[in-house]
Amino acid sequence: MKLKALSIITVAGALSLAGCANPDVYSGDVYSGRTAKQAQTVTYGTVVSARPVTIQAGEENPNLIGTVGGGVVGGVLGSQVGGGTGRSLATAAGAIAGAMVGSRVEDKVSQVNAVELEIRTDGGEHLVVVQKADRTWQAGQRVRMIGSGSNMSVAPM
Repeated sequence: MKLKALSIITVAGALSLAGCANPDVYSGDVYSGRTAKQAQTVTYGTVVSARPVTIQAGEENPNLIGTVGGGVVGGVLGSQVGGGTGRSLATAAGAIAGAMVGSRVEDKVSQVNAVELEIRTDGGEHLVVVQKADRTWQAGQRVRMIGSGSNMSVAPM
């Protein structure tokens, strides 16, 4: 019984840590360590449109913690039911159901509210940048874009 309680506590802790992922990395106000002290290109433009979107974070190891953690918790809970073959079936069913629920929970926990900004640069080019929705953007607003390619953020002027 002590081992089961310890397993549940360990998995609950791991699932809690999954919710501690830093969503601020998607903000236009946060720089990564590798971009600090690096020369960045600045381009000026005007917001054409802004629409709310969602960033699905955690794509490096998709749902690993939620799936495994949920499976362990479901298996432990299922093993508390019945005896013999019934207990084995309940353990397996609990593990499968727990893995499915854990995966869905991790999906939701790993989402960040974001904004998709379509910007017309002063040079006439149209760009789209997606970043965390940590401020309000409006069509016609003047902005500066810092960086280039996969490393661009938008800031108000």
